Amino acid sequence: MTSETKQISPVSEENIKSAEKYKTDANEYFKKQDFNNAIDLYTKAIEANPDVAVYYANRSFAYLKTECFGYALADASRSVELDKAYVKGYYRRAAALMSLGKFKEALKDFEYVTKVRPSDKDAKTKYTECNKIVKKLAFERAIAVEDNMKNIADTINIDAMTIENEYSGPELEDGKVTLKFMKDLMELYKKQGKLHRKYAYKILLDIKAYFMKQPTLVDIPIGDDDKFTVCGDIHGQFYDLMNIFELNGLPSETNPYLFNGDFVDRGSFSVECIFTLFGFKLLFPNHFFMSRGNHESATMNQMYGFDGEVKSKYTAQMAELFTEVYNWLPLAHCLNKRVLVMHGGLFGSDTVTLDDIRKIERNRQPPEDGPMCELLWSDPQPQNGRAPSKRGVGCQFGPDVTRTFLDLNKLDYIIRSHEVKNDGYEVAHNGLCITVFSAPNYCDTMGNKGAFIILKGKDMLPKFTTYEAVPHPNVKPMAYANSLMSLLC
Repeated sequence: MTSETKQISPVSEENIKSAEKYKTDANEYFKKQDFNNAIDLYTKAIEANPDVAVYYANRSFAYLKTECFGYALADASRSVELDKAYVKGYYRRAAALMSLGKFKEALKDFEYVTKVRPSDKDAKTKYTECNKIVKKLAFERAIAVEDNMKNIADTINIDAMTIENEYSGPELEDGKVTLKFMKDLMELYKKQGKLHRKYAYKILLDIKAYFMKQPTLVDIPIGDDDKFTVCGDIHGQFYDLMNIFELNGLPSETNPYLFNGDFVDRGSFSVECIFTLFGFKLLFPNHFFMSRGNHESATMNQMYGFDGEVKSKYTAQMAELFTEVYNWLPLAHCLNKRVLVMHGGLFGSDTVTLDDIRKIERNRQPPEDGPMCELLWSDPQPQNGRAPSKRGVGCQFGPDVTRTFLDLNKLDYIIRSHEVKNDGYEVAHNGLCITVFSAPNYCDTMGNKGAFIILKGKDMLPKFTTYEAVPHPNVKPMAYANSLMSLLC
């Protein structure tokens, strides 16, 4: 035997049995939608018997459910390496690739399955659906190249839109959002009504014009005795958004809010959420703030429901206009020059300053790397240093990275969102990195609480309010999502 030849030790019968037991127990946790415990047990199965494709494919599926797309992709790829004939491994890899917006690569996996199983109708369906997406995106890119100056907002003619006599919903007053309009709008939405398209378009055009004038990093002063509320992901859970206002009061000049990204997708009342938030932004522009999240992007919206929901409730043109608006959302907010709030997290470099954030050209779809990507996608980790992202985008950053960034920029701590937490929030990195997530029982499956943070200007100490999910009409999450995602997940 040469020194390069690796000796593979046979797996003992005891380990084989243990691994199967771990897998069986993990499957039970998965059925109960306790994905984190399922992942732990699949990991133990892999440690006991590391060359079984099924264990990796199953863990990949659990990672998909927890939005760890990078880990899901690595596991699915490993399952295929171990068993070239294992069809489910290709499906899992395709799902991970699609979740990362890599549709061409996903199509190759579906194509492979259709070749090795030409009579498999399920494989053929998935290949056909994915091929449609790839062709559609290629067509859209070609159109964009032909007309790269195209601006949807400029093509909208509000004056040509008539209000039908039978419309009985809220109306803008002299084209402006008022408090009465907002209260009437929320009541309309609670009853599953729809805002007239004329007013919906007017709100979008006005909010786009407003955001275009805003900086990438917004500075927010808070008076010593003033209260300020920070909310995390809402994800289309309109009735839980209403519960936040019940618990904490409606937005006003004396009750300011910051909503920290991921307003839409997953939940099937995203249109209601976004028009409520945009309406309050127009009503109280200096006391209501919104940060961009990773789900305020075209790829995410096409996969996870918002694009389909807008097309169902309004038009494809409006869906394109939303993309334009999202490109102008600020990427971060600095509270009292002491606390930085962003959706995702920190950076792959220790040299990034607040001025660097201010200089980011944000009017675009999120790139796959760099500071803009990291602000939207990164996550904290408990150990020092950095690691590749579990999501496949952005990075993971440790307590030392957080401390270095805060020291460099003379800040107290950061607030971010982006991750489901059982209690709705988590205090990490010795109190310097706080996560807040405001969508309770996320996707009607996770069982987590929601939370929001209240600060007072004088001390800027975070105080947490947690709450359970409230009932909503019988429309399931992901009801408008891309059909292929429902086939895969």
